[in-house]
Amino acid sequence: MSVEIILTGLSKTYPGGVEAVCPLDLTLEAGRTTALVGPSGCGKSTLLRMIAGLEEPSTGSLTIGGAPAAETTARAGLAVAFQDPSLLPWRTVRQNIELALDLARKPRKRVDIDQLIELVGLSGFAETRPGALSGGMRQRAAIARALSTNPDLLLLDEPFGAVDELTRAQLAADLPGIWEARGTTTLLVTHSVTEAVTLSDRVIVLSPRPAKVVADIPIDLPRPRPGNLKTLPAFQAHVDEVFDALSGGVAATLPNAAQ
Repeated sequence: MSVEIILTGLSKTYPGGVEAVCPLDLTLEAGRTTALVGPSGCGKSTLLRMIAGLEEPSTGSLTIGGAPAAETTARAGLAVAFQDPSLLPWRTVRQNIELALDLARKPRKRVDIDQLIELVGLSGFAETRPGALSGGMRQRAAIARALSTNPDLLLLDEPFGAVDELTRAQLAADLPGIWEARGTTTLLVTHSVTEAVTLSDRVIVLSPRPAKVVADIPIDLPRPRPGNLKTLPAFQAHVDEVFDALSGGVAATLPNAAQ
């Protein structure tokens, strides 16, 4: 099921008065992929963690599919994949996926698990432990684990950041079709502008901390993304637009910006 996410006045201030996220009003469309980009330390991950229920907002409210976020978490309707795959090293790929299903109180269906392992390009490695996998393969396993519960909402926090550039490009090409086919609402945090444009239907550009929205850019590119995507003038135009918004957001925070 696709779900809409609505943030109303959502903010985060840490003890000591460090403001990480300004009050935000945002609606993330059901079944779409939205990317958050911004300077390092701007509050992107904090915002994602609030949506995931891993951080308590200081102010405001959040609904997922019209219900409080806690309801989505309680019924295992939300999954998160971080930069660190965090696979249990003593469990095989299959067993790591099975654990996610057990924790979500969802049935193990071997045929579904096998299909998911194949979809993420790990056929032949189902019985392999993480220590024998490359970084890219571990990340594929972690994303398979996140998708195994068939979540309404998938949160990705720099999921490709720990792998080499070639693997990163391959993951970005292969994996979106999986969550798109399921109609999953996806939120991606990334430092890579090209990755944001490649994967998303919309890019939200955040300012330096405390995070506020400086641009909300629809990405009008074909789905599924073509193999020659990065050669298209429209792709480069979107990349330039996001970079310009990032530069403008940073410039606006400099001491002489108002002069």
